[in-house]
Amino acid sequence: MRITGYRTLTTVHDWGRPIGDANGAVGSGKTSVPVVVLTTDVGLEGIGLGSHEGIDTLFPALDGQDPRAVVALYDRMLAWVFKRGHAGAVFGAIGALDMALWDLKAKAVEQPLWRLLGARDHVVPAYASGLDGPLADDELVRLHKQFAERGLQAAKLKGGLDVAADLRRLDVLSELYRDETGQAPALMLDANESWSRKEAVRHIRRIEEHVDLAWVEEPVRRWDVEGLGMVTRSVKAAVATGENLTGLEQFRPLVAANAVDIVQTGSVWGITHFLRVSALAHAFDLPISPVGYDANPLGHAAAVVPNHLSIEIQDLSTPVGISADQEIADGHLVLGESPGLGYALDEDAVARLGEAGSWDDDAGPHVRPDRAGRRLVGKPAIRAGRWETQE
Repeated sequence: MRITGYRTLTTVHDWGRPIGDANGAVGSGKTSVPVVVLTTDVGLEGIGLGSHEGIDTLFPALDGQDPRAVVALYDRMLAWVFKRGHAGAVFGAIGALDMALWDLKAKAVEQPLWRLLGARDHVVPAYASGLDGPLADDELVRLHKQFAERGLQAAKLKGGLDVAADLRRLDVLSELYRDETGQAPALMLDANESWSRKEAVRHIRRIEEHVDLAWVEEPVRRWDVEGLGMVTRSVKAAVATGENLTGLEQFRPLVAANAVDIVQTGSVWGITHFLRVSALAHAFDLPISPVGYDANPLGHAAAVVPNHLSIEIQDLSTPVGISADQEIADGHLVLGESPGLGYALDEDAVARLGEAGSWDDDAGPHVRPDRAGRRLVGKPAIRAGRWETQE
């Protein structure tokens, strides 16, 4: 079997609600989902989700190769861009292609990927996380009621801008899950790198006077080893981070400095990356928790690693044109028996889309706000007409 080509398309995930975090929101609730399809000379096709950035440069590393040599081809892609660098969106493209390679490898032997990887079971512990930053309390209840009805007993809240609001919303979630499941949920708070070091400690300590947080996520910048270590030593909650680190080498300083308690990886960075980071974390007796994404592509890999803690579930639906052989039940992601990742792609449905999604609006969560990390004393309001605005 040889790789003969690829094609890309972009579909849309309609969340049915505004989504976002401390950095911003997508009010339309419609986001773009890049897809890559690898083709072979035997007719099998592999599906990957991630990024299209740099795929035209990366594909020559795969062209004509046997896709079953996944790990070697992953390293070949890294080598292909070592001068220009593999970070950022290019790492997402490597992840998408890697995902498609694993999909092909499992399809070639007609097995679900979780079984090919050596998992004993296809049931993966999960927690709820709805990108719920812009939701009012009643909307928050409606969203998480759906998660609780699927048996999820842990929930992560987006927050970090206002202690009183975070406490109120955490109480709302606690009451909801107690009513629905009959037990107190594990609660997490995600600040998405919006704090400085002291902002983080002050905010978390005030929360911990009232709420027993399981973990706080991305309290400071992703690369701030000293700052993450300081937060870890200053609060009771575990510190989770890593979803935005692109490359194994970026995790090494964090784990070596005891600056992280729960190691995370982003789904769009691919399966080989997740497996390698999991092994690194396991060497330091640290748990791993993959960050959610459309159709939960890391579920198969999470099923096999010994230090997996819980996988993030962000939504109960899938993007337009993508169906997945999986379900959320009894607090778990339950993977099916379909070969590969278990994805089916309806390209006609994607082609009929009349509206594009986006993550990159100025007010969206992927654009860092001007005051992020500089809110210790607030920002005074300017009276109308006091000064002219300079564009």
